[in-house]
Order: sequence, then C-alpha cells, then structure tokens
Amino acid sequence: MTIADVVRFEELATASGHRFGVATLQAPGTLNALSLAMVQALAPVVRRWQTDDAIAGVVLQGAGDKAFCAGANLHELYHSLRQGGADPSAYARGFFGQEYELDYRIHTYDKPIVCWGHGIVIGGGLGLMAGASHRVVTQASRISMPEINIGLYPDVGGSWLLGRMPGRVGLFLALTAASLDAADAMFCGVADFALDAGGHAALLAAIQAARWTGSAREDRAAVSQLLAGLALRGLALSNVRRHFDLINEWMAGDDLPEIAARLRAVRSDDPWLTKAVRAFTNGSPTSAALAFELRRRARHLSLADVFRLEYDVSLGCCAHPDFVEGIRALLVDKDRAPRWTPASIEEVTPQLIEDHFRPRYAGAHPLAELEHRPA
Repeated sequence: MTIADVVRFEELATASGHRFGVATLQAPGTLNALSLAMVQALAPVVRRWQTDDAIAGVVLQGAGDKAFCAGANLHELYHSLRQGGADPSAYARGFFGQEYELDYRIHTYDKPIVCWGHGIVIGGGLGLMAGASHRVVTQASRISMPEINIGLYPDVGGSWLLGRMPGRVGLFLALTAASLDAADAMFCGVADFALDAGGHAALLAAIQAARWTGSAREDRAAVSQLLAGLALRGLALSNVRRHFDLINEWMAGDDLPEIAARLRAVRSDDPWLTKAVRAFTNGSPTSAALAFELRRRARHLSLADVFRLEYDVSLGCCAHPDFVEGIRALLVDKDRAPRWTPASIEEVTPQLIEDHFRPRYAGAHPLAELEHRPA
C-alpha cells in the first residue's frame, strides 16, 4: 500500500505565488475511515507544510460525496485487540498515540487549516476537524461522537471539546451519541462556517484566486473573510438550541445514576431526542461512566494534558471487554446486541473506572513531548 492509496496530496497555486496544500482522505469505500496508515501518511506532510514558507495554508477533505471521515477504522483495531489478549496491542498503542499527536498538531497549527466537513464526520473524523482553524459544514453534514455504542468514549480531544460547549450539551452528546447537523454544529462550536454542499469547487477556486501574504495571522483572517462571503444564510433551527433548556435539566447534578434515571424516563415525540435516549439506553454503561468522569478530570487541563489523559484511558478501554464487544456487535457480527460488562450504570464501580486511567506503559508518557513541539 502506498501513501497515495490512503491520502492524496496536492498543492494549489494561488494568485500571490503561494500554494495551498490539499490533503484528501482516500478511502470512500469505508467513508474515509481513519487508519494508522492514513495517520502516518498525513503527519509528515502536514509537518512539512507547516515549515514551508511557500505554503500559505492547508485544506483537509475526504474523497467522495458521503463523508469527510467516519471515524477510526475499527476493523483493524478489533483484529489487533483480539490477537493481543488483555494487553493493548502494539497497533492500538501506535494508532492512538500517533492519531492524538496529529490531532494536537492540527489544533496548534499556526497557518490556516480549512476542514471541509461535508457529510459524515464521526469520532476520529471530528478529531481531525475540531482543531482546524476554519471548520466548514454543509447541509449534508452529520457530526457525532457515538463511542458509547462501541464501548469507547469521546476521545481525540473530545473531553476538551465537549467541555467547552454551551451548558451541559457536551455531556449530553457524550452520553447519547446524538447527531449534529450544520446548525447544531455552529451552535455547539464545532463548526465556524456553513457553506452550500455544492460549493466545494467554488471554495477551492476562491483560495486559488486570493492573494496570500505568508503571514499566518493575516492569512487566517483572509480565509475567514473568504468563507464568510460564501456562507449560507438562514439555516434551520438547531435541535440542540431548541432543546437546550431540557438538555441542561436532564444533565443537571453530579450523580450519573440520577442523570441516567432521568434519561430512561424520557418519553418524547421528537425523533432526534428519542434516538438520542435510545442510544444511551443501549450503550455501554462503562463508556457513560468514563465520559462522565473525563468531563470532571479534563475541566481545567491543558489540551496536551487532555490528550495524554485520553491516551491512558483509550489503552484502558483496550484492556477491558466492552470495546472489543462493542465493535463485534456493531461491525463484525452486526447483531447489534452487545453484552456489556457490567450491564448497568449502577454496577459500574469506582475501581473499574480508575483502572481505565492506570498507565499501561513504562517510563515517560508516550505523548510527553506534545507541548514542546512547534506550533
């Protein structure tokens, strides 16, 4: 497999003589699911573009018209974990570590990064998109962190991102895997601009026609002005905004079993709310407890510390049964009948959650150098 098989790289000439790097996730058959090979292809090129004075900015996008990125390639993780037993596999260690390094670099990039978040943006896809300086959605965008369905939790910096959403919306999304459309994404702060789904070519043409200065600050402002000129007007009312008070009421307090009881008692005619509550009811109790605890622990951490904390917890999920079981039920056997261990939130013990946070490596943290890398 070559780099071109997983990511396509181009450099667009612009009117000022500068270039814009374009990275296209090249796996439309899997909705551009993120593999370790993709991460390893992206990381060095993104790093090289960062230090190349001729590159004014970067565009991240996905091949095809259905998805930017439908999260991690879980089949690869599943098979590596099945073979590795109770110890997190080398593949899992490499995948989570390198994925989080790439996500952090995007968050701290000084040049403008435009992410074309069209179509499905799930989990690891949102990890790539969240740190971009200019996050674009369309009428077809559907964004979610559905890790509770597979025995994981909202990682890839999700503990940092969800904690910065209005009210207690972030906790609601973590517990229910609720899907966000363009209006929701704008309201929740995971998108900056909404463009017409057919406006991709116009966006690239506008980037090529612009005169960039090579100053990261000036060029970021110029990208904002360019996108504002292409932006959609009059998006439909956001589901999250419409139910904001109700969501805060359900998520109130510091007792997860009480919150769980409120969600289980919900009876609604609203399809969006009904689907969200059903996902929580059928999801992994351990995943819910991890998301709840991470919300508390990550609240005052730096972004680098959040990624380090999530790395520990992700390896913890690899060492416990729910992650493998969740992937099996959803994507391998596809029976959609996971057998969670334990089976209810009330049975999740503090000791079980604490064990997910236990370091599973010797010596310095594998992500110890994040803050020391150039922004």
